[in-house]
Amino acid sequence: METMKVQNITPNDLYWKIRYNASRCTLCGSCVAACSFRAIEPKVERRRMVFSEGELPEPKQRFSAVPVIKQVNSIKNYCRGCGICEKVCPNDAIGPVRNPDTRHPIITRCLAGDSIKRGGRKNLGSTTRTLDKIRIGRISQMTDPSLDAQRHTFDLLAPFGRILPPAKLPMGVTPEGLLQMQKEAPPVGWIYPVIIGDMSIGALSWRMWEAVAMATAYLNEECGIPVRMCSGEGGMPVRLLKSRYLKYMILQIASGHFGWNRIIKAMPHMTEDPAGVLIKIGQGAKPGGGGLLMAQKVAEHIQAIRGVPKADLLSPPNHQGLYSIEESVQKMFLSFNAAFKFRVPVAIKVAASATSVSVFNNLVRDPYNIVGGFFLDGIDGGTGAAHEVSLDHTGHPIVSKLRDCYLAAVNQGRQGQIPLWAAGGLGKTGDLAADAFKMICLGANGVFTGKLILQMAGCVGNDQGRCNACNTGLCPVGITTQEPALVHRLDPERVAQNIVNYFLAMDQEFKKLMAPIGNSSLPVGRSDALVSVDKPVADKLQIQFVC
Repeated sequence: METMKVQNITPNDLYWKIRYNASRCTLCGSCVAACSFRAIEPKVERRRMVFSEGELPEPKQRFSAVPVIKQVNSIKNYCRGCGICEKVCPNDAIGPVRNPDTRHPIITRCLAGDSIKRGGRKNLGSTTRTLDKIRIGRISQMTDPSLDAQRHTFDLLAPFGRILPPAKLPMGVTPEGLLQMQKEAPPVGWIYPVIIGDMSIGALSWRMWEAVAMATAYLNEECGIPVRMCSGEGGMPVRLLKSRYLKYMILQIASGHFGWNRIIKAMPHMTEDPAGVLIKIGQGAKPGGGGLLMAQKVAEHIQAIRGVPKADLLSPPNHQGLYSIEESVQKMFLSFNAAFKFRVPVAIKVAASATSVSVFNNLVRDPYNIVGGFFLDGIDGGTGAAHEVSLDHTGHPIVSKLRDCYLAAVNQGRQGQIPLWAAGGLGKTGDLAADAFKMICLGANGVFTGKLILQMAGCVGNDQGRCNACNTGLCPVGITTQEPALVHRLDPERVAQNIVNYFLAMDQEFKKLMAPIGNSSLPVGRSDALVSVDKPVADKLQIQFVC
């Protein structure tokens, strides 16, 4: 009998167990070759067979070596449940099965002595989403006819940039009675109300980032839908900075300032201005923590773009040298507006928290009129890498905090002056149009999304703990990895086509939601169009309760 070692890891300790049927397996090796996590391996088992050849029972035994596929019992090479082995198996002989008895959170901390890190969204089980408790309940009737979604013209545009109230518009009347600009007004870009959220070159593979950029350009130039894409922290290729497609990109600067050396050097050679600059203060999935790019994802082209060695790249939790909201307005907004000679709107992105309204109120009262947007990110958003305890246990839901910010502006009579953009788990059910429309009715000018874009590309991760290994650099579908063999699993043209098709479908769905309430432009703040089947939700958001 073997010695019992109860501390040894077995498949029953892990999140996922491998279902394997040796009788169906042809030992083609496809599953082992396709598993990017090396969670399965070929093994040989010694089998004993008892038989009898005579007329009377004469038990004999024979031993044979049988090749099989076995699960690796390791906290480094454990199964993430991505199901790639199941996809490539021609005979349905193998696949992952969720293990409800897992001890993985305990044994990982005990054996590694380190905090668990992962990507994706939070995995804690949650109740029904707030947005799913809200309905669009105000439908136009005979006295207030609804619109024809198929033939009516709709204005699906949202502002990116500071909107001045009428009294502050720098306009005068000429002797001929014509309006004339007396001085420069803050720059404003009117764009589609859904921005492709900030995901960097580094967090994404080069093929995935290229696919998103291709989809953005196609939507603008061929479909006439002015979608904008945020670069994420880490810069972008110089050839893109110098191209005419830069006008579709929002350049992000975060506390690590990665990639901005290249951007600054490219400024004299830019043929187009970027769509905007986004200063990231915080991220909803991991508020209070800076960006994190694991060393295994810092490939040579990432090192070149960011000007860094191959090491874990950690952004500070805040922008160094900034100690107050007022100081950030003075230093950062003025400097970045001046860098582009006040032609490019500059916005700020913060994590939703109990203090978000205080930050927003300070920006609304900005005397320089240069804050071009307030991007608010909630806890349900995704991330490429974070400490699991931060992902699951810190942050603030987005819906109520967006509503608080909007109502704070309404109370001052300043709603709409600083465009509100919100995100954080929108489109989790696959239906971004409905989520975005409800957020717009609650006060958002538009929304931004990231995780949903990855799912359009074929991401197999979910909020129940499947895969979520973006931080490892071993993404099995080539989306969040820099390993060439894995990256080439992704077809960038197919991904771009999926993104374009989704936006075309979403554009139709926006119109189908706007038509019944009789709006031909985005219903920003039209909370009278919403009802809730949950009394506490209705009271908090100040919308009608129905039952």
